[in-house]
Amino acid sequence: MRLVVDWSVRGLLVLLVGCSESVAPTARLTWECPRPIFWPRRAAGRSAAGVMASFTKTSAKAGSNVGGGGWAAAKHSSGGGGGILERIKNIELEMARTQKNKATSTHLGSLKAKLCQLRRELLEPSTAGAGGKQPGFEVQKMGDARIGLVGFPSVGKSSLLTALTGVKSEAAAYEFTTLTCIPGIIYHNGVRIQLLDLPGIIVGASAGRGRGRQVISTAKSCDIILMVIDPTKDDAQKDMLTKELENIGIRLNRRPPDVSVTKTTGGGLKFNATVPLTHFDRDQCASVLTQYRMFNVDVVIREDCTVDDFIDVIDGNRKYCKCLYVYNKIDMINIEECDRLARLPMSVVASVNAKLNLDYLVARVWDEMQVVRVYTKKKGAFPDFSDPIVITPQRGNKQTTVENAVLLLHKSMMEEFKCAMIWGSSVKMAPAICGLKHQLNDEDVIQIQKMTQAEKVRAVTGKKTGTTVAGSNIKMDAKTLKERKDKTLRS
Repeated sequence: MRLVVDWSVRGLLVLLVGCSESVAPTARLTWECPRPIFWPRRAAGRSAAGVMASFTKTSAKAGSNVGGGGWAAAKHSSGGGGGILERIKNIELEMARTQKNKATSTHLGSLKAKLCQLRRELLEPSTAGAGGKQPGFEVQKMGDARIGLVGFPSVGKSSLLTALTGVKSEAAAYEFTTLTCIPGIIYHNGVRIQLLDLPGIIVGASAGRGRGRQVISTAKSCDIILMVIDPTKDDAQKDMLTKELENIGIRLNRRPPDVSVTKTTGGGLKFNATVPLTHFDRDQCASVLTQYRMFNVDVVIREDCTVDDFIDVIDGNRKYCKCLYVYNKIDMINIEECDRLARLPMSVVASVNAKLNLDYLVARVWDEMQVVRVYTKKKGAFPDFSDPIVITPQRGNKQTTVENAVLLLHKSMMEEFKCAMIWGSSVKMAPAICGLKHQLNDEDVIQIQKMTQAEKVRAVTGKKTGTTVAGSNIKMDAKTLKERKDKTLRS
């Protein structure tokens, strides 16, 4: 770089370079600099110390050159700007750079908790802003259960919907043929099952690419998910689709962790485990709870869980459902490859074009859904076998009890419920009088007994029968009570 200085004051030149006074006042000074020099421009209203601080990596007011790695960059972005996706990317980069050992387990736990909070904020933005909870497709819920078809574009989801339900869904040789959710109905064993053909998702769908959030939000309402996979392509399809679903809060083929977290008014953290823990300890628990601003908590762990499982329990918005991996287009692969795919866990091979194994697919879906049909019966009449109450692990309170059956029938009946008479394989003698916690089996018959008006009053007021007029709180006079008592003794 060449620096040229024009000067007009003779004394300044003498002071800087020691030139004689005979030098003309219009002389030019040329100086060779070995490397470029960038002079910071002082902003209006800022001091020199503030200007220098903006070029310091260790300063809390640093600009883009934030020191401390991706975690420090993410914390700076949360306060000084940057989108949620950028902050998520910075935390993921920091987690990838951090070695996984016992010394860094606490730091990784806090990073995972922060990452989970950002993803939840991405999916359910604050109502004060321009966004809101991410809506799914406007599909009316019909039938007794719901199945969702999830997969990459052009894997045969629309063709599978047409083959199973008869609904004509547009299918073509190009990708993204289906742009909205198309429903269909499967009639099997007297139950109506709604099948949803969702648009194909791509990598990055959980971040909003290709209407991915709407697709996955609709998949959250399904009792079971069918992941349609093309066997002629890479085996990494399953892992990529599973990652996108887990980023949105859907846990496939897993059950909720047996962990209880209870907030208390004081006492700090109380950590108890009934089994030996190999992937989780008290320090990681305290680090995660600090990110959620939870300091007085009673934690009880009854299984060997991980940090991710503990974060899922704290968030409480996870969806646990079963998933069948459907390998379509098996007529395009050899027998050995088809046999290998069929032996994989939770996998079904089929071909819509050749109409192969479609009946087994429907039967396997029925078994995995664990459907319990309960038929109702009126007093003095035969059971109604045409319209059963359908209970699945995803409906109601997610239990196959009498209480869930009554709630699915109508919520107001819980106020009048007295007992239930059960016929079927769930009781030793038929009929049997059961309560709300009785476990029902498939094809049981239930007859609900309601409380009388006097029993309702007694249940509310706690008064004994015979001390008040039936249906009211009016007390009987002493003469009437004595006559009733004498009549009882004579009899």
